[in-house]
Amino acid sequence: MAANEKIRILVGTRKGTYVVEGDTKRKTWKVGPVAHTGNEVYHVVADPRHPGDLYAAVNNQFWGPEVQRSRDWGKHWKEIGTPLTPVRKDRPSPFDDSSPAAAVKRAVTNLWHIEPGLASEPDTLYLGADPHLIFRSSDLGSTWDPIDAINNHPAKKDWAPGFGGACLHTILIDPRDARRLYIGLSAVGTFRSEDGGQTWKPTNKGVEAPFLPNKFPETGQCVHDVAADAADPDTFYRQDHGGMYVSHDRMEKWVRIGKSLGDDFGFTVASPPSAPGKAYFVRLDGQARVTGEGHFQVHEWNDNTRKWRKLLGPKAFPGHFGVQREGIATDNLSPPGIYVGTTTGQLIVSPDAGKTWRLIPFSFPSIHSVSVANPGRR
Repeated sequence: MAANEKIRILVGTRKGTYVVEGDTKRKTWKVGPVAHTGNEVYHVVADPRHPGDLYAAVNNQFWGPEVQRSRDWGKHWKEIGTPLTPVRKDRPSPFDDSSPAAAVKRAVTNLWHIEPGLASEPDTLYLGADPHLIFRSSDLGSTWDPIDAINNHPAKKDWAPGFGGACLHTILIDPRDARRLYIGLSAVGTFRSEDGGQTWKPTNKGVEAPFLPNKFPETGQCVHDVAADAADPDTFYRQDHGGMYVSHDRMEKWVRIGKSLGDDFGFTVASPPSAPGKAYFVRLDGQARVTGEGHFQVHEWNDNTRKWRKLLGPKAFPGHFGVQREGIATDNLSPPGIYVGTTTGQLIVSPDAGKTWRLIPFSFPSIHSVSVANPGRR
């Protein structure tokens, strides 16, 4: 890895996309290209198969959603294909505005997550959207095909939205098998497909839905975020409305791990490639939706020792902070960097797996998502 290689933090905010550039020492940062000013950007992600390519899920309450791509690290952007989904005439839609166009097609409500495929599928992308929709592209986003087994699921009429909407916000691909997919939907839960999305199995066993009469239903859990352990693709870490969980068997069952923290509500989780068996959560007060210890805090879960570790003391970053579901990311360096964006516009970075932390000196709009374009990754 060249010493002068850049690492980029990709930040989606309530008012646009920001690319923050630094070197591999991760001590100094510069806010670089800014785009999509005034638009809600729910997710920005780099495509490691095509260095320089970034994708953004851009949403506008007047003009609707757009999938946008940059081919030069965010300096210039262009809308590519944005999917429409057909509305069945025999199934009334709550989004139907009774216009002739709406009777045939309607635009998705919001775009939530863009996931590049594996290196073995260099032109594949996945897109998660509201209301509970997933699409696949085989031409880098020029066109999109609906994955009908989810989009027209027979139980979909009973699926409830989360507070942020009927969003499909998590898409994970097994690095050993491109046909094994995992998704997370609010407030429905997680599903797994073994056949490239033709069929799906609910995977919520052991996860509590505290707001329902049946506390452990097959579906109905409000999953907020899921991260895979890079060293063990059968292991996943999950942040739910009803707690923090781990699974070691491809989500066949989940075990709650966060009870010892007290209120283990939160929205986000990440697991770094260079620290197998570790996951990072931002715990929030379930009522106020802000950090409940009077200061910014990240908790490290060590799955090997089954123990928690607080990474910040009470004097670091005092105040109450909110974090959204895509609000934490890690890089692939060693020790791993940890990056957290807050709803009040702070971007807080640790270059050394949580030993030290620094605030990037820039006030962002409310941050929806944080991801990392890793140097040297192909």
